[in-house]
Amino acid sequence: MNRRERLDRARWRCRRGMKELDVLLERFVGRAFTRLDDDELEALEHLLVQPDQDILEWIASTTTTVPPSMRQIVVLIRSNALGQP
Repeated sequence: MNRRERLDRARWRCRRGMKELDVLLERFVGRAFTRLDDDELEALEHLLVQPDQDILEWIASTTTTVPPSMRQIVVLIRSNALGQP
C-alpha cells in the first residue's frame, strides 16, 4: 500500500464514535501525516484500531500509561493537535 492509500485509510479511521477524537485525530493527520516516518505511520495505524476511550485517555491524560509501542505517536498527537509538548 502506498502512502496516499495509507493517508486515505488513516483519514477514514479518524472518524470515531467520539467527536473529540474526530477533531484531534483529523487535525493531527491533516497537519503531520506527510512528516511521519514509517515507524510513526505504523504506530498511528496501530493506534487507530484501539478503542476510543483508550485513545482519548492516552492523548488527554499525562498520568495514564501509554503502551510503549504508541508512546511516540501519542506525544506527536499531543504536540501537533493540542499544542502541548
